[in-house]
Amino acid sequence: MNKTISWYDQVDIYLAYRRRNGFDLRIDEKQLRSFARFADASGTHDHLTVELCVAWAQTSKHSNKLTWARRIELLRGFAYFCLREDSATEIVPTNLFGHTHRRLVPHIFTDDEVIALLDAAKALKPQQGLRPSTCQCVFGLLAASGLRISEVIGLTRKDVDLIDGVLLIREAKFHRQRLVALHSSVTDSLLAYAKLRDQLVTSPACDRFFLQSDGRCTNQRSMLYTLQTLCRQMGWHPRGDYLHHRLHDLRHTFIVRSALRFYEQGIDVDRAVLALSIYVGHAKVSDTYWYFTGIPELMAIAAQRFQQFAQGDLR
Repeated sequence: MNKTISWYDQVDIYLAYRRRNGFDLRIDEKQLRSFARFADASGTHDHLTVELCVAWAQTSKHSNKLTWARRIELLRGFAYFCLREDSATEIVPTNLFGHTHRRLVPHIFTDDEVIALLDAAKALKPQQGLRPSTCQCVFGLLAASGLRISEVIGLTRKDVDLIDGVLLIREAKFHRQRLVALHSSVTDSLLAYAKLRDQLVTSPACDRFFLQSDGRCTNQRSMLYTLQTLCRQMGWHPRGDYLHHRLHDLRHTFIVRSALRFYEQGIDVDRAVLALSIYVGHAKVSDTYWYFTGIPELMAIAAQRFQQFAQGDLR
């Protein structure tokens, strides 16, 4: 490291370099700045060392090896960047604290649960305001399309084609764009929402499609709060490994239910999953298959198909 600048400044240079190459790094930035503050406060490290990285990783409030391993993984990219200018930089081994990722089983909503959730959202207060319709429409779109919540709340009016029933997703993951075709029932719901929105909010503060009653765009935090509040009120407990229901569970539900439908209808699953992967905006089809793991219904089908294969009955 060039000791004429602080670790904090060095992190700034690294972030700027990565962003010039198309990376967003909003989550990474917070952690990297935390490391920089820690390293600058130590005042004893002229170079990026394994000792310094490990010391920072273990300051996490979550005292477990998985969290430490994820922090180390984050620093490895920064370390390789520092190595270009400082040959004394040390690269932390990838397996120092074990695996950095684990697959937690999500909550897969049943059809009845989705219907109940939308009904509960429609009953939110104030009944004369826009909130009930916004929450119902956002939850419904998540369940019906498998979009990410960031993609839904980021939609502008121009992005929503209510004539042809197509959404333009401009800022998807990895800065990709894609078109998402909708079922006619979803388009009808969006059209009804848009009419009510324009009646209740005559002077919107932004061009977003989904708004709050005050005309500002809705946000992920308020949607998550509403989802979890409604689930608690209905006495639901998450099925899976997460402590609370998540907005991402609706995306997960869409993908899993789509796969189950492929099997039930006798569709060529491998070909259909490729199309599904493109539809939900995955960079690789393997990312879509990852969603299938740990789901009892799909695991049962996989076991049955393996048994048929082993017996020579699988065509």
